[in-house]
Amino acid sequence: MAHVIGDPCIGVKDTACVAVCPVDCIHPTKDELDYATEKMLYIDPATCIDCGLCVDECPVNAIWPQDELPEDQKKHVQTNADYYKRLSQP
Repeated sequence: MAHVIGDPCIGVKDTACVAVCPVDCIHPTKDELDYATEKMLYIDPATCIDCGLCVDECPVNAIWPQDELPEDQKKHVQTNADYYKRLSQP
């Protein structure tokens, strides 16, 4: 089960969570070309090891374990997955 980034990250994109992720599954980072154009950060559900380190680092409380997502944030399970699908397309 992965963690999911939701609405509170929109427009904020604080990358404190990126620095603590042991498997580099949160993108885009400030060094990536799409950082400026993406409205939020995303967690790769295929790579996330569900360690939870990102949750405590997020200053806007935008990250939840998938099975604890508030109802109004459940749309972001797909939003996060779709970001990584777009990256994998040629």
